[in-house]
Amino acid sequence: MDATSIITQVSRDDEQLNVYPSYPNDKDDVDRLKPQKRGFIQSLLCCWRRNRTKTNQNGTQIDGSTTPPPLPDQQRYLLPQVRLTDMHRKCMVIDLDETLVHSSFKPIPNADFIVPVEIDGTVHQVYVLKRPHVDEFLQKMGELYECVLFTASLAKYADPVADLLDKWNVFRARLFRESCVYYRGSC
Repeated sequence: MDATSIITQVSRDDEQLNVYPSYPNDKDDVDRLKPQKRGFIQSLLCCWRRNRTKTNQNGTQIDGSTTPPPLPDQQRYLLPQVRLTDMHRKCMVIDLDETLVHSSFKPIPNADFIVPVEIDGTVHQVYVLKRPHVDEFLQKMGELYECVLFTASLAKYADPVADLLDKWNVFRARLFRESCVYYRGSC
């Protein structure tokens, strides 16, 4: 794994420096996800139509294909259940890289944090610079919103950065690259 692929970086010209791998079946996946076109009558009758495939008790369909068992509720959702204290608040998803912080593998003389990250048995130092007024911003957002942290970076880098950045436990959840769905080679 390339060390620079654990964080999402852009150049000053907004050109993405690390491009995620493209998968050969991307086009097939996109085509498969497109909704199938139905006729006007079929669209009207869809609500009353029964499912045409029948399954037996072990999840095997009569045609021999299998359907995966339903996931328990805790595995079905990326976010935890809303806390009672946040029920009246809107959810604010806040991006980490290049919004709250700037990170680099090259030494930054005034770095706010230096986070060691192990990649393929080698420990790399990631230099993290907080954006101006990020502490005040996070405190205010935590008062007004239910906040969720999002990043397209890997958890092994972003989790320690978020631990150091979020002194007030503003983020109710954290979503990393592992939570993303790849689409045309990007997260």
